[in-house]
Amino acid sequence: MLKQELLQELEEYVQSQSLFAPELQRVMEAPASELDDFIERRRKPSLRQMLFHFIDQAGMSDPEVYKKAGMDRKLFSKIRSNPDYRPKKNTILALAFALELDQSDTEDLLNTAGYSLSDSETFDLVIQFCLERQIYDLHDVNAALDHFRLEPLLH
Repeated sequence: MLKQELLQELEEYVQSQSLFAPELQRVMEAPASELDDFIERRRKPSLRQMLFHFIDQAGMSDPEVYKKAGMDRKLFSKIRSNPDYRPKKNTILALAFALELDQSDTEDLLNTAGYSLSDSETFDLVIQFCLERQIYDLHDVNAALDHFRLEPLLH
């Protein structure tokens, strides 16, 4: 735990650098249990939890999913076995298409890894179009991306 003197210096520094100092002070003054409770209440399922929930829901085996997503067993195994592994956005999208997720579920899956679909990026708009039209075949998705000279989901 940081010494009170160091915390005071930190608070003064942040106040001089930020408009959000009152929020920091409230967090610093909050008891640890209050912070733990907040995190526990707000925490969403992890990428792994959500991905394997969707796989179970689809009634698919792991090999069916990773083959349909165009990925190798090693990469899929890394996602399954390493809770700290964060796959690339395109990898998650390939899995979403393999599972034939709708746009909402795809967004939820992306969000668990800190990604989203933007209405400002052509790549993301092509992905959204395919999801809305239920175009799940990766060859078709990649052809749509190629039409705009964009990189395919997986190489």
